[in-house]
Amino acid sequence: MPKTRLALLIMFAGSLAACGESSTLQVADGTGPSPRLPEPNKTLIPTVNIAPAIGWPEGAKPVAAAGTQVAAFAEGLDHPRWLYVLPNGDVLVAETNAPPKPDDAKGVRGWVMEKVMDRAGAGVPSPNRITLLRDADHDGVAETRTVFLENLNSPFGIALVGNDLYVADSDKLLRFPYQPGETAITSPGTKVVDLPGGPLNHHWTKNVVASQDGSKLYVSVGSNSNVGENGLEAEQGRAAIWEVDRASGQHRIFASGLRNPNGMAWEPQSGKLWTAVNERDEIGSDLVPDYITSVKDGGFYGWPFSYYGQHVDVRVTPQNLDMVAKAIAPDYAVGPHTASLGLTFAEGSKLPAPFSNGAFIGQHGSWNRKPHSGYKVIFVPFEGGQPKGQPVDVLTGFLDSDEKAMGRPVGVVIDQQGDLLVADDVGNKVWRVSAVK
Repeated sequence: MPKTRLALLIMFAGSLAACGESSTLQVADGTGPSPRLPEPNKTLIPTVNIAPAIGWPEGAKPVAAAGTQVAAFAEGLDHPRWLYVLPNGDVLVAETNAPPKPDDAKGVRGWVMEKVMDRAGAGVPSPNRITLLRDADHDGVAETRTVFLENLNSPFGIALVGNDLYVADSDKLLRFPYQPGETAITSPGTKVVDLPGGPLNHHWTKNVVASQDGSKLYVSVGSNSNVGENGLEAEQGRAAIWEVDRASGQHRIFASGLRNPNGMAWEPQSGKLWTAVNERDEIGSDLVPDYITSVKDGGFYGWPFSYYGQHVDVRVTPQNLDMVAKAIAPDYAVGPHTASLGLTFAEGSKLPAPFSNGAFIGQHGSWNRKPHSGYKVIFVPFEGGQPKGQPVDVLTGFLDSDEKAMGRPVGVVIDQQGDLLVADDVGNKVWRVSAVK
């Protein structure tokens, strides 16, 4: 690329941060069972407001809610994104980042967005491994760290059924043999089913959870675009949660129209599957709220044709009003552009009230909103299997006074001691939130 053109593109990328519109509502307005949905505000240049990733200064840490405290469970990790607790208390952490996806960065817009995401700490190569953390003496710090699985392809979700450990890579679901207590698996994995991937793999993270009887696996697959701009043929099998038969590998679409479902968990009272979903960008700082929702078998949740139920997105061509008419409104909004990824319920938690019944949500933080949203962990209270009331902050303080990101929370899970673990992929730590004694 000629130097003059490169310089112009760099200047253009830098100028994006100063362009676009700003919010006219509060994040709280886009939160709850009935969020405010203003008119779309599409601008020529999308709002880009990245919090540059800088990591945590020595001795710094997030701010914990009243009655709780936070400390590092593990440090010096390499882009830790997702967490899973084994029955013996060992904690698995997926150290991972995006796989090579050259078709995702084509054109000036793609190139610029790639550089912008680099500023957010998402431009480093993927470690492609799962690390085991063990806190044998239960002092709240992992004293043992081993490479549990390596040479993966941008792994994310993890699930154990019996002695079968499942890992959702960016392009396939794998099964590994597991023996309780072992600190590494060297056996090659067996492919259960291919997942949508390839050189265009826009939302690459794939999660997996097992059904409560262990017979089925549920795999989340994000869309290959913001709103179908790469063509709907590129969205086959995407923006969906798959149901995979564990024995045969046969699969079907369990629910669709979910732009980018990440966290999945079973609500303990109702037994229903819930997911955290990142909604679409580039129609204003106040649209569209991310959400958590129960997932209905065969349900369609609107993407790309509509958002938050049947609000038509006029950018999508060709439109499909028959599908819009089927779109289910989600249960609970968690704020526009918060990038809500992590989801776990409080079952087994020993955190104090009000954190006894509800869902913990890791909010990775916005890039398409002024001012920023997310960059924290929240708790949504539940009653009778449904959200009840306003969210409560669990961990805040991930942005410094200059709006730079010292950390970005992703996966959340309750450990064997009843504490909340939070993966921080910019701070390269796993935080442990516990009750003040």
